[in-house]
Amino acid sequence: MLLLRQCARQSAIARRPCWPWHISHSYNTSTMRKTTQLADKLPVKLNRQQDSFEPNAIKADVQPIDLIQTGKDSDIVQVPGSTYGGQFTLNWAERPRNILIVKKPNDVKTEKALVDIASWLHQKHPVNIIVESEVAEQFHQELPFAYVIPKGQKQEYTRTVDFAITLGGDGTMLHLSSLFPKAAPPVICFSLGTLGFLMTYDYKNYKLLLDDMMACKVSVMLRMRLFCSLHQPDGRRITVDGKEVGDRQVMNEVSLHRGRYPHLTTIDCLIDNQYLTECVADGLIVSTPTGSTAYSLSAGGPIVHPSVQSLVLTPICPRSLSFRTVLLPPSANVQLKIGQASRSEIEVSMDGQEIFMLDRGEYLQVRMSKYPIPCVSQVNGGTSWAKDINELLKWNQNFGRNLV
Repeated sequence: MLLLRQCARQSAIARRPCWPWHISHSYNTSTMRKTTQLADKLPVKLNRQQDSFEPNAIKADVQPIDLIQTGKDSDIVQVPGSTYGGQFTLNWAERPRNILIVKKPNDVKTEKALVDIASWLHQKHPVNIIVESEVAEQFHQELPFAYVIPKGQKQEYTRTVDFAITLGGDGTMLHLSSLFPKAAPPVICFSLGTLGFLMTYDYKNYKLLLDDMMACKVSVMLRMRLFCSLHQPDGRRITVDGKEVGDRQVMNEVSLHRGRYPHLTTIDCLIDNQYLTECVADGLIVSTPTGSTAYSLSAGGPIVHPSVQSLVLTPICPRSLSFRTVLLPPSANVQLKIGQASRSEIEVSMDGQEIFMLDRGEYLQVRMSKYPIPCVSQVNGGTSWAKDINELLKWNQNFGRNLV
């Protein structure tokens, strides 16, 4: 899941976050249909998918208590430490009603796909289409039936969306993840970007795939996220422009990096309050299994199957060649503190979407989030993680030469 990191390096003087996804616009959304008119999302149930080759497998209507717990019937919550690594069947109480569509910005292909899919869904299935306000403004003539989230009411995404569709690459998927600070709905990804590594599907088959999605003829994989928080030396949250920076849910990775400064960083690594090591390097990455094939892989980390709950701690160009990637259990609580020997502030980037600055003594706290991203991983025997690894990474394939 290689991701865009398009943030320009921010001045080290100010601790200002950078959001590369959005460009500042002034939209008049007062006349648009608001999601506050929509009903709450439907109750959803996940069951372990029984494999035919397991004669003693647990029946599909039985699920371990420690695997999935729901604070609400509509929330999908994963308990840290559960060991089941297979697929889940998806069941709604009734047919989905509210569908969110997120597209890659400034892209002709995804613009056409958005109009086609939204119009087809609205006609074929009586559903409510939700789009972001910028998209609703741009396509108000083509999609007059679309709903938007009212400004300042981001919680409406979590309250209303039964399932989501992404149109683009992996960066689009990460953007969607950022819209759900807590429970996220099932997501089906259509590849229209430069990279599709999150079990994406060919857009040309969208009618068949979405029919199966509406009829619950799909399987999902729970992709783990990280729960991150930024703290001052005394434990209080850091502030930006006088406002406290809240918790963040990260799907790929959080990275600490020296940025534009020439000197190596010094980071004290603690696991469950136990001192692990002092990392002297260009930086340090904490990734999810999903993010193991992104920045962490480029830095020398391992490939981890997305169902294996773990935290991947990977140094970036460490001074000590003996410092290698550490695989931590999902129960681990990681604290990365900027060492007193560091000569400059350090950039903290989360999924390539935001950048914050940490100074000496300040620290990043990371642990497994209980709110995964449920990604549709199989539709009628479709794509799989193994297929993605082989096709996109060209794993163990011979080098080829095109001879003229």
